[in-house]
Amino acid sequence: MEKKTTEDFSPSENMKEKRFADGQDRPELQKVIEEIVDSGFLGVQLRVHDEQGEWVGSAGVSRLGEAAKPPTNGHFRIGSNTKTFTASVVLQLVAEGRIRLDDPVVDYLPEFGLDQRITVRMLLQHTSGVFNFTGEYYEDGTVVPGIPWQGQEWVDNRFKTYRPEKLVRLALSKPVRFEPGTDWSYSNTNYVLARLLIEKVTGSSLAEEMKRLILGPLGLSGTVVPDTQPEIPGPHAHAYYRYEDAGEQKTVDVTRQNPSWISTGGDMISTTQDLHTFISALMGGKLLPAPLLAEMCKPYPKIGYGLGVFVQDVGQNGDGTIITHNGGISGYAALMYSTPDGSKTLTASVNYVDDVTMSLAVAFQKATQRLVEEVFGAGLSGSAEPDSKLG
Repeated sequence: MEKKTTEDFSPSENMKEKRFADGQDRPELQKVIEEIVDSGFLGVQLRVHDEQGEWVGSAGVSRLGEAAKPPTNGHFRIGSNTKTFTASVVLQLVAEGRIRLDDPVVDYLPEFGLDQRITVRMLLQHTSGVFNFTGEYYEDGTVVPGIPWQGQEWVDNRFKTYRPEKLVRLALSKPVRFEPGTDWSYSNTNYVLARLLIEKVTGSSLAEEMKRLILGPLGLSGTVVPDTQPEIPGPHAHAYYRYEDAGEQKTVDVTRQNPSWISTGGDMISTTQDLHTFISALMGGKLLPAPLLAEMCKPYPKIGYGLGVFVQDVGQNGDGTIITHNGGISGYAALMYSTPDGSKTLTASVNYVDDVTMSLAVAFQKATQRLVEEVFGAGLSGSAEPDSKLG
């Protein structure tokens, strides 16, 4: 694959040079993010690249009890947008001839005794049927718990280290969701297996391969693969978690946490600028050969999920398409949307007070819908993230 220099991926590529300061010339965008804050969130930072140029803005507060707005290019935990980065690395290794999409995963990772029918493609598309280590929620209301990821138990143990192998073995000790390849169900386990697959075939850490294949070539200096590190680089808005202790409501700052509990299901850190540069380059064909990009964006019929991305219909007649992946993790939510050619993007972060009831989940969906309508001119068909709370 042809190597690109950082300059090849400058933020203004395929864009006008015109830039808009916070709230200027695009008052409709500033109004939308202020409405999001009014619906119960602490703060929002938004970046839009479209035919009018680049616009960045923020609203709300960066930290409880303070007046300062979130930085317009602050760092944040990106949750399940991590999956798009990880899928891209796997597909780049496919392009290098080191992995084959339809090979059984057990051929690469024999130590887990995986079902021979589970392929690499199934991991990336969530069609493996493997149990989700953050818990399974069935249509009849049955819940099969996984690792602790909410409530006081999680708060008290938020600096605990989980190794990816342990998360996978926990998942494999539970009943499968369905026979491999017969259905679709969102499972963070798939992407932890993808991480272990990357590390096995390359002999390098995921962070090293991410730097070699994506972060380095694109110049994504604000993007971090943290593994067990609890810190977020500055500047950043703060995230919070609320829980009940002996009948008393307590709110704690959970900006610092050990994200190994979610691993490659949603542990990465980035900025709105880096997310824009990444998704624009990916959709613009600068990271993957055209046939593999087409495979990535080929949706599974039931849900519209490709390989690490959602493929969503937009427009009143479903006559348009956007490529997206959103994510949420402990008081942070991240949005990443693009047209299929990468020419128009929306990237954003929301910081908020999270809780065990996911009380802002509906408001988050409405906020997402409102932003997409404003930027892409139409609503979404379906949800871009089944449960943003799970990475």
